[in-house]
Amino acid sequence: MPLTPEEPQIHESAQGPRVTPAASRTAQTPRPVPGPRPAAVPRPGRPGPSPAATGRAGGAPRPAPPVQRAAQATTPGPVPAAPTTPSVSAAVPQVQLIPASAEGALDAAEEAVDLLLDTGRAPGDILVLTTGDPHPWAAHELSFGEAAYWAQHDARDDVFYADAAQAKRAAGRPVVVFAANGGPLDAMAGALPVALARAGALLIVCGDAQQINSVLGAGV
Repeated sequence: MPLTPEEPQIHESAQGPRVTPAASRTAQTPRPVPGPRPAAVPRPGRPGPSPAATGRAGGAPRPAPPVQRAAQATTPGPVPAAPTTPSVSAAVPQVQLIPASAEGALDAAEEAVDLLLDTGRAPGDILVLTTGDPHPWAAHELSFGEAAYWAQHDARDDVFYADAAQAKRAAGRPVVVFAANGGPLDAMAGALPVALARAGALLIVCGDAQQINSVLGAGV
């Protein structure tokens, strides 16, 4: 989904100098005091208000006493009821597609991770899954053994990179980045629903748009 740019802030200097009300009033010519208004002429077919109903001649309504006007101004209106329907976005993660070739899917996933970190996401909130060659970080950590590799996963101190085939073993995280960087199409189609289930708030899919849309349209 495209990001909505923030609306530019309008600075006061761009709006020109402000004129204070006191300065503008003193520069104006004083208005003449108007004379008494003539009595209101009732419209044809509609009788005008009687002096007994209005309280004074001329048909003008009597203003409310100060106490009554204050009560009318401070009387609160009806309070709308709070919505009771739960938000759908709170239960269903968003899915964002970043078109990329199989060769460029991993680079696109890295750029997505950098953007997430720059916008305030904690590293431990992000899980990256790859369908083809493993991420260099995953290959390096796996060289120290499976136990040390998954211990870092359980610590949740940093971005964790894993093979999409091992997505079921990985715990869910708020954001899952899915890089379709190769491998059989059937394996990618089977791993993508698991990635969606692991994503708490957002699933970012980097890969061939046609292939991914065919999988997403099939019920993911």
